[in-house]
Amino acid sequence: MTTSPAPALPPASIPPAIWALGFVSLLMDVSSEMIHSLLPVFLVATLGSSALTVGLIEGAAEATALIVKVFSGALSDFWGRRKPLAILGYGLGALSKPLFALAAGSGLVLAARLIDRIGKGIRGAPRDALVADIVPAAVRGAAFGLRQSLDTVGAFLGPLLAMALMLAWDNDFRAVFWVAVVPAVLAVVLLVVGVREPRHGKARAAVSPISREQLRRLSPAYWWVVGIGASFTLARFSEAFLILRAHQAGVAIALAPLVLVAMNVVYALAAYPFGRLSDRVRHDRLLVAGLAVLLTADLLLAWSGHWTGLWAGVALWGLHMGMTQGLLATMVAEAAPAGLRGTAFGVFNLVAGVAMLAASVVAGLLWDTAGAPATFLAGALFSALAAAAILVGPRRVVQREQPGPP
Repeated sequence: MTTSPAPALPPASIPPAIWALGFVSLLMDVSSEMIHSLLPVFLVATLGSSALTVGLIEGAAEATALIVKVFSGALSDFWGRRKPLAILGYGLGALSKPLFALAAGSGLVLAARLIDRIGKGIRGAPRDALVADIVPAAVRGAAFGLRQSLDTVGAFLGPLLAMALMLAWDNDFRAVFWVAVVPAVLAVVLLVVGVREPRHGKARAAVSPISREQLRRLSPAYWWVVGIGASFTLARFSEAFLILRAHQAGVAIALAPLVLVAMNVVYALAAYPFGRLSDRVRHDRLLVAGLAVLLTADLLLAWSGHWTGLWAGVALWGLHMGMTQGLLATMVAEAAPAGLRGTAFGVFNLVAGVAMLAASVVAGLLWDTAGAPATFLAGALFSALAAAAILVGPRRVVQREQPGPP
């Protein structure tokens, strides 16, 4: 017996709090990407760091963010509150920004990245659980896609602003890093005044969500999604290597942020439509299609010696992100009990964090020892392996169950 797809609902059915959370993400991403779009070149060209150092910093920073999410997610479930942890996380992100402007060596850059990513880790799982708490199941994919799309708008506005300021201020990295403080502070203010956390119907006894008894409530379907998420992370290392590839291809320092602009424009345009699509079609097909797109991007970035191949690979990388990132969040939300959503997002990101650290370190080693093409060929190999794992996995886990009426 088959179930008819749930009817697509208009964007107006998405609660205003989701829009507010999206604009909070947009502002923080403007701030973060103003810095991150320049940071690899700043480290290599100004501070004299190696590609391996870039890989270690990026891998450690992103892994820290993802690992911290497991604790903040569990705490939000135990406490029954999501918003205060989100405020703390965004606040730490804002406080870290001045350190980049003050850095005279890679040590302080690493410290700033870790503080920034600890903040991201603290806010990430509670924020995603808050999205799932606010919206009805019938528009959950669209809600995650919308928040991700607005987040990604910030991710290309930030590099555009950084590039404009670099051209205007004669490649003054530190002045650009100081400007990045402003949107970060605005993001915290908007979160405080613009988002109201829904109240739960009845009080419940506080139970540790990471106890053995509670973790048993996470189904095999959930753990399969965790495995899929880890395989995706192994296949997609830090975007810092896209910037280095462009710099290697002759893109001027001031124009290096265009790489993230191009990637994130495609990402932003794709995230919401594919989020809505995920409310209506089987998840395994979208996942495999996304990996096929990433594999193609890696091959273009590995083999193409012309700028058209570089930009096509970057655009396909962004399309892959738009197809899969909101979908994976939706799959976590659907596979986890409502009272364990924060923990579920946290554990998912803990595993992905370990994979991110490994992927970025391997990418840096391959870059230094075998060259840039080897780095992207390794990514293509992991993409193919991840797609094969999904195709042979249990279909009932990756196929979406249609929600009932909200």
